[in-house]
Formats: sequence, structure tokens, C-alpha cells
Amino acid sequence: MRVLLVDDHALVRNGLRAVLDTTADCTVVGEAATGEAAVDLAETLQPDVVVMDLSMPGAGGVAATAALRVRVPTARVLVLTTFADDARVRAALAAGATGYLLKDADPDDVVRAVQATARDEVPIDPRVARSLLPRGADRHADSDGPAGAGTGSGVPAGTGGAVRSDGGGPVGGRADGPDRHDAGGPFRGAADRDAPDLPPRERDVLVRLARGLSNRQIATELGIAERTVKVHVGSVFRRIGVADRTSAALWARDHGW
Repeated sequence: MRVLLVDDHALVRNGLRAVLDTTADCTVVGEAATGEAAVDLAETLQPDVVVMDLSMPGAGGVAATAALRVRVPTARVLVLTTFADDARVRAALAAGATGYLLKDADPDDVVRAVQATARDEVPIDPRVARSLLPRGADRHADSDGPAGAGTGSGVPAGTGGAVRSDGGGPVGGRADGPDRHDAGGPFRGAADRDAPDLPPRERDVLVRLARGLSNRQIATELGIAERTVKVHVGSVFRRIGVADRTSAALWARDHGW
């Protein structure tokens, strides 16, 4: 696994290199201090994973991530930043970031997130994941069975904090504009009449998918086969017009689920 480190602070890059170089399946192939340099270097080095800061001189991490998705489409971007606000999270994911982790995560969590990103999974810091959920979803999660994410620092427990992107396309979703609905909870409100009428089982799957659960975890909660969950996930993607799980979670929030 080839990793490119992008951060304008040498101390951060050195710390990341020290952690990742001790991982058997990981090789840090380069470092960059700006978004522009990162894109140019990635074209040459062809990394599997780019660990990307957001706030840097010149083109920031969001712009660099969007450029990487075009110029080095095989590279997966893991955002590693101090920012946990909704606007930056949504902008980074919409630009094509595969995962999003906060800088105060434990070193082991960073390693697991990099590995998950290389597998095209979606590692999301649980503190960030909460901002992607519809209002009230955390209460629903508490009453609906075990959640897929912890409440402390680092990545969610159970599956290394990652959920597989079955859609296979770049991570997308709208990063601009306010949420269209304020209705909380997992069920659509009257204001959302333009949304597709999902069958009850697909609603169940979408609610849990938006919580960050893997197919296996969804299958366990619903008492159905994992293969059946995968079929439902694909059907949900087609009905709501998205290509991956992160976009589905953003869609669910935008539509008041």
C-alpha cells in the first residue's frame, strides 16, 4: 500500500510517517505541503492512499481532492484534519474523499483508517458521522439496537470504522446549500413528497446505512441474509440516484430521514 502524506506542517507529516512506516503493508512514498504539490506528486508516484489535510496555503484539501479524483482516479483520499464542522465534512466528501478522520485520533485508528481507505471502504470518525445523520437519528440508533460507531475518538468499532462502498463510483453528494427538511427521525415527513416511495424493507436498510452500518451489521439487526442486504442496498442506490453509501447518507439527511 503506497501512501502520500499531504500537510503543511512538517511535524504532522513526520509523525504520520513514523506511525505508518511501522505498518507492514504500508509504505510512505512521498510528502507534500500544498494541495497543488500533492496533485502533481500523486501523478508521478501513483499512491493508493493520499492522507490529506484540509487547511493549507494555496489550494486547500477540498480542491486538491477534487483534482485528484480527475487526474489520479485510482488514488483514494483520507482526510485527516482538525475540522469537524458539517460544511467542511460535506464539502470534502462531495469532492471525492473516501474517508474523514480527526487529527486527535489514536495512531492505531489512523493506521486502520488508511488500510480501510485502501480497500475502498469509508472510514468516518464517529464524531463526524453524527453530523451526516438526520436529526434524531442518534436517539433512533440507541433504541434500535447496536450502533456501528462508538462515541469516543477514532473510527467506529466493529468493522474498523469502515463501510464498503458497494456502488463502486466516486464518493459524492451535495455540499452546498442548507438541508431541505428539518424533519427528524428515520421516516420521511410530509414535506418530502418528491422523494421516491421506498418499500418498508429498503427504508429499514437506508436508515441503518445512513448510521454507518456495514452490510453484515444491517443483516444482523434486521435478521436477514447479508446477500439480501446487498440487493436492497443496490436497489436503494438506484431509487434515490446515488452511487455509494456516503452519498446515500447525505441524501437521507437532505430528505429529513
